[in-house]
Formats: sequence, structure tokens, C-alpha cells
Amino acid sequence: MADAGSKDGAPGKEAATPVCCPEVYTVPPPQPTEKKPGQLSQEQVRQFFEEGYVLVKDYFKPEELQPVRDAVEGLVDDLAQRMYKAGRIKDTHKDAGLFQRLTLLNQEYPGAAVVLHKKGKLPQAFRDLWSNERLLNVMEQFIGPEIAGHPIWNLRTKTPRNEEVTVPWHQDNAYLGVQSLGTLQPTAWIPLLDANTDNGCMQVVRGGHRKGITGKHVCCVGGTWYVELPEDEIQNTLGCDLKNDIVTCEVPYGGVLFLNNAIPHRSLENNTDQIRWSLDLRWQHPDKPCGFEGIKDVIPMRSAKYPDLKPDWEKFESVDRTGNQQRQMNNKAGAEDEFDTTIQGPWMLRWEIVNHNKHTRSILGEDRSEKPVWTKA
Repeated sequence: MADAGSKDGAPGKEAATPVCCPEVYTVPPPQPTEKKPGQLSQEQVRQFFEEGYVLVKDYFKPEELQPVRDAVEGLVDDLAQRMYKAGRIKDTHKDAGLFQRLTLLNQEYPGAAVVLHKKGKLPQAFRDLWSNERLLNVMEQFIGPEIAGHPIWNLRTKTPRNEEVTVPWHQDNAYLGVQSLGTLQPTAWIPLLDANTDNGCMQVVRGGHRKGITGKHVCCVGGTWYVELPEDEIQNTLGCDLKNDIVTCEVPYGGVLFLNNAIPHRSLENNTDQIRWSLDLRWQHPDKPCGFEGIKDVIPMRSAKYPDLKPDWEKFESVDRTGNQQRQMNNKAGAEDEFDTTIQGPWMLRWEIVNHNKHTRSILGEDRSEKPVWTKA
């Protein structure tokens, strides 16, 4: 794939030339001849490649996801105990439930939700879900029999009315290096309660992936580390009709929303009093660029060549993705401080910085000697 642009020495100032590779996002691989548990129907596979998403409302039984809920409770309790011992909070709110406790911690220590989001540790229940046989069978339909987990996975801590957990319009490709634009990286977005318009479900722009273009994003939105795909870019560059192509995806507990990495999507505001927990998990071919080279590698999960392959979770867990991001962005102190409430990453230099905040501040110093090499798209 040709380089999309050349450096001009001014971070965040270079106009981006779209890279076009529609076949990556619209052409399915040869489909398995063997019927396997959890596989999608031909029509659902067609929708994923033609429309960029597919919603399966009854993929898991609720009890299958209970271990994941329990693991999240454990992570929140661990955070509360660490913050209490460090003198950051005066009350661990141990009697609050899964859907309230982090909100109370966040009120006492603003940014607690970000601290948990950054932790990036995989309890066994998360590992089991990510490498779930049925989900891998779907990924075989999307990317073929060689399957790896992508280094970017997230536990979404969507506390009520919190800007830092409300994600604007974007394409997932916007957070990665251009070397991965030829790699299909499907996402499974899995809420841990009924996700609806009130508590901040997802919206997608149907068909926004078809041109195979990653539109020009801007950085960073409000007080967050998020990049944004402006609506005029969605319409003019990606050729979408925002009056007709926006789809609100309400996902019941047990459902899964599968997303193409080139489809524009966003989450709505959580206007309820409950936390809208969710996991997003990603996969790709293990030998293709992941766009996060030099920060964290993929984790191979399944191989037709090596049928006895097992995920090496210890190796994967030994690399601190968020810490490496911050170190690359000259924020070593933030990488070492377990209660740091900022996030930095190379995507901040990939796009024009139109708004500065505490998350971008660490990359504004004169010492650019450790600036990562990041080619704009």
C-alpha cells in the first residue's frame, strides 16, 4: 500500500490523503464448509460486509456473561481498595452494586473511570470470552481460519453523564497507523446490560465503510483523548446520507454488535443512573499489520496450520499497552502513576489537533526527541 503522505515536521498540521482499499472491508473470505456453533447466517455475513455491521440480539445466554459481570465487580473493588489505601478516596462504597459503585468512586475521585479504563488487565472471564469458540467461529467467517486478538480491547466504563466515556463519531482505523489500513479488524461490542438510547448505546453510519477510506479526523474532542470524524467528512468523503444512514443499535443483554473497522460509529450519552458497562474485543489475521506496532503485539488465538495453538495470555499481559502509549508521547510520569487520569497515544499526532486539553498537554513540549514516527493517512 502506498504511503499516504509525507511528514512536514509540524505535528497535527498535515492534510491527509485518503487511502482507498474497499475490497478489504467489503469482500468476505471463502466461507467455512463445515457448520460450526455460533456461526452467522449467510445473510448476516452479507450484511456485515455490505452494511459494515450486524447486530445479533440473542447471541449469548445471560448466564454465560455473568462471569464477566463478576470479573468487572472484582476490578472495581480492586480499584476502590487501591485508591483507599493511597488516600485518594475516603469511602470504598463497598455496598454499592455493579451499576452504581464506579459512579460513586468517580464522584469522589474525578477520573476514576479513566483509571479503570486504562488498567487493561484481563481477568480469566475476559480471556474466556475473547477466545470463545463461537466468537472465533464468527471471526473465521469474517477473516478466515488464522485468527489473532488485536492489542486494542476495552472495558467501557460508561458512567452517567460523563464526557470522558462518550465517544464521538469515528472510524476505528483512525486510532491506528496507516500500515494497517489493509487489515480487516472486526469488533464484537458486548454490553453487560440492556444497551439502549437512554443509557448510551451505539449508533453506526450504515455503508460508511464501502469506499474503504479512513476519513480525516480531528483531535481531541472536549476534555477527552478522542478523535472525531466530522459529519461533513462522513457525507462528502465517505458518501453517506446522515438523514437515512444512521442506525441506532439497541443491544439487549446477551446480544453482540459486530462492527467493521472502517464503519463510522459513536456512543450516545448515558442519561440514566446506571453504568452502561460493555466490552469491545477485536480480531485480525495474525500476520497482517495491526497498526499498533512498537506498542503491543497481537495474540494468536486460532490457526488451521497449528490446531493445538493456545493463546499465550501471560506474554500478552506482560506488555502494558497504555503505559507504552504514554511513554511514546513523552508522558513517562503518567505512565508510572497508577492513578493518572490522562491518556495519550500516537493517534494524537496522526490528525490535526484542533483542541488542546490535559490529555494533549504532555505532547506540547519543545523536547520532541522521543516523538514516535507516525505517518498520517
